[in-house]
Amino acid sequence: MRVFSCSRCGSLVNFEDARCLTCGAALGYVHGVDRMRALGTDGQATWAGAQWRRCAESDGGCNWLVRTSDPDPECAACRLIRRRPADNDETGQGLLSQAKVAERRLLFQLLEHSLPITSAREAEGGLAFDLLSSTSEGEKVVTGHADGIVTIDLDEVGDAYRESIRVEFGEPYRTMLGHFRHEIGHYYWQVIVADSPVIDEFRDIFGDERESYADAIERHYSEGTPPNWQDNFISEYATMHPWEDFAESWAHYLHITDTLQTAASFRMRLGGLVGDKLADSLKGTLTTAPDLSMTGYHNVDFGRILDTWHPLALAFNQINRSMGKADLYPFVIPAPVRKKMTFVHEVIGAYVRLHQTEQ
Repeated sequence: MRVFSCSRCGSLVNFEDARCLTCGAALGYVHGVDRMRALGTDGQATWAGAQWRRCAESDGGCNWLVRTSDPDPECAACRLIRRRPADNDETGQGLLSQAKVAERRLLFQLLEHSLPITSAREAEGGLAFDLLSSTSEGEKVVTGHADGIVTIDLDEVGDAYRESIRVEFGEPYRTMLGHFRHEIGHYYWQVIVADSPVIDEFRDIFGDERESYADAIERHYSEGTPPNWQDNFISEYATMHPWEDFAESWAHYLHITDTLQTAASFRMRLGGLVGDKLADSLKGTLTTAPDLSMTGYHNVDFGRILDTWHPLALAFNQINRSMGKADLYPFVIPAPVRKKMTFVHEVIGAYVRLHQTEQ
């Protein structure tokens, strides 16, 4: 995440803010702007030679802007939502509003990575979100992905419910943003890896995805995880099937690069946290860049990214412990997982470069 400021007074604001707490200006977000745009008395903003207005979902908490010339009243994030709770479902709408905060953060990061997003409205197999509540629907909503459609159970917005599931499955981490990042990994496996020249490399690293997924699920929940799974996987869920291993690796790649971008945007420096040798090797790299773009990662060796991440994660974990909280990043990245994340990093870079060349 970048650091944002109000375009009227220059004060720091959050990505989710719809109003500047310093000058009171109404704010809206347009991707590619290093400030939040302040809206005029007419409720519009000017940027890049265009006029912008609030998304039609602004009453539900969305602070993204839409071109006034755009016939679609919803912003780029909201128009990806295919199904949602009924308008008269107050509980479901409240959960939806909170879940969309995570969805917008996901979309921000995908755009920062320059990953193309084709919506289900534009093409079969394109991306769309079904954000539904098990409580509201009267039947269990299963979080998952199928042919571009990402389904999220909104009931997990509730901390108590989500935490109960985390404890039940013995997971060290479970968040709405984590769900979005994992499921979007399945979508991009379909877009970038399946039927591509890298499929054989994928199978060498993750295993053969042509193995029965249904059988893998049954085996996972009946037999449990293999012994010493920590030596080869980032999580127990990743052991179930190559698709899940890829999605978990993809999600953690997004966790790491987003947190590093945030640290770099606030100009955090690691020199005081690590030994002199490592500190020297980090000079001028990721965490010292004042205006880090996610696209800058595409040309950086992933080993250097992890070398930057390791001391930062340790520092954040210690800060959390100082506040009596659990570790921010309670995971270990062994060599096989490092290789899997490197694959994710390289296929994203190759795909983005190819897409930009074609344009």
